[in-house]
Amino acid sequence: MTDAHPPHPPQAAHQVITPREERFEAVRRRAGFVLAPLAFAIVLLLPAGGMKPEAHRLAAVMAAVVILWMTEALPMPATALLGAAAAVVLRVAPAKEVFAPFADPLIFLFIGSFILARAIFLHGLDRRVAYAVLAMRWIGGRPSRVLLAFGAVTATLSGWMSNTATTAMMFGIGMSILSVMTASGGAGRPTIDPRYATGLMLMTSFAASIGGLATPVGTPPNVIGIGFIRGMVKQEITFFEWMAVGVPVVVLLFICLYLYMNALSPAGVAVLGDSAEVIRRARAELGPWSSGQRSVALAFGLTAVLWITPGLFALTLGEGSSVYRGMSARLPESAAALIGALLLFVLPGDGGARAITWDDAARIDWGVILLYGGGFALGVLSFQTGLAEAVGRGLTGFLPLRGEFGLLLASVVVAVLVSETTSNTASANMVVPVVISIAVAQGIDPLLPALGATMAASLGFMLPVSTPCNAIVYGSGYVPLMRMVRYGIILDLIGIVVITGAVWLLAPWVR
Repeated sequence: MTDAHPPHPPQAAHQVITPREERFEAVRRRAGFVLAPLAFAIVLLLPAGGMKPEAHRLAAVMAAVVILWMTEALPMPATALLGAAAAVVLRVAPAKEVFAPFADPLIFLFIGSFILARAIFLHGLDRRVAYAVLAMRWIGGRPSRVLLAFGAVTATLSGWMSNTATTAMMFGIGMSILSVMTASGGAGRPTIDPRYATGLMLMTSFAASIGGLATPVGTPPNVIGIGFIRGMVKQEITFFEWMAVGVPVVVLLFICLYLYMNALSPAGVAVLGDSAEVIRRARAELGPWSSGQRSVALAFGLTAVLWITPGLFALTLGEGSSVYRGMSARLPESAAALIGALLLFVLPGDGGARAITWDDAARIDWGVILLYGGGFALGVLSFQTGLAEAVGRGLTGFLPLRGEFGLLLASVVVAVLVSETTSNTASANMVVPVVISIAVAQGIDPLLPALGATMAASLGFMLPVSTPCNAIVYGSGYVPLMRMVRYGIILDLIGIVVITGAVWLLAPWVR
């Protein structure tokens, strides 16, 4: 969303990369042009190992694509499109099937959310919200408290609405907070360490992914896993039973996330000096609300209500109620986002114009949309061709872990690894049925490994393509890829420990 926020990120992108990192980046990109074709050829020439020919060819494509994504030898959206095109050329699946995920409802959630964020920026509504947050007495100009409050709000909202929608909503607010904090030093010189900007952006994405674990409706993998457990294990998990495990997981993960993010992304100053007074003056100078701001707030508020309401109905009436099922079917998150975005073309803006024009709306970051579409396409193909099942069984068998606890740990690790290269939804679809089958074959109760794999499917933090949340904040210009990888690995490892421990200790209450 490079055009959907103030013009600070381009400079910030240069600021957050040290000279040492710059040299590494140059080598990394050049290496991709050699390693990707080499990986493709090696995988293609290796024995298929019982896989179908389509799965074998897809494995070669994905090996090259993952390396190109890791090295950024090509722009990441271009790599996503290349992977999809290669799958068609190599006859992994017909073009109609390969490109179908580019029209997935999630893509339209992206589009609607991005148009709303664009309107929020154009009318300065994001700056109003940012100033209101920064001016809170409790925060008192302390960057560490901004990080804590911002992450806590994000995680809480994400438990009741889409992780992606939460990230898209908080992204514009976070960008405005950074623009205020970095501009307060005068003469365009930031008063905070550039690493803090990386930390706040990653807090937006990581907290949203973590918060989604709190409730069954917080993120699609939860619903998918519950469905497999109900159908294959014959075990019902109620809304409250899920929260009995999910809420403690979220609390522990968020505390760990804040502590290490605050340590690794210091602001460099304990208090922003005179910035609190600057913020109060700037907030006063904004004046009364304009017509455009009211219209954007109305459209955004309606969208947020449509996103949150199904979760509230599920909590009060139960996820099996006709009201919840009917609303979820008629007003999914993607439709809600589009309704809010289209409303902007009707509501009044400033000076007799509408709240947004098509020229402004078309300036959203289409590259992020294509990036996720390509990643999702490869994930779907992995599931359809059987590649995902083969990889899942191979990884689970490779890990020297046996018994109920061993299989739980192996299931969590495999789900995390798979979720790094494909969507969380695809990861849950791939891994949960496999671990249930393995547990049954070993004579082990499959509930714990299935529940662990379901939760761990939401722990893809290393790459922009791991989750749409990561893709959104990567487009800010504040998040160098290798920092996302390093910080993501830390949270993956913490998540493996927390989820394994929580499921082992708390899941027996679900039985």
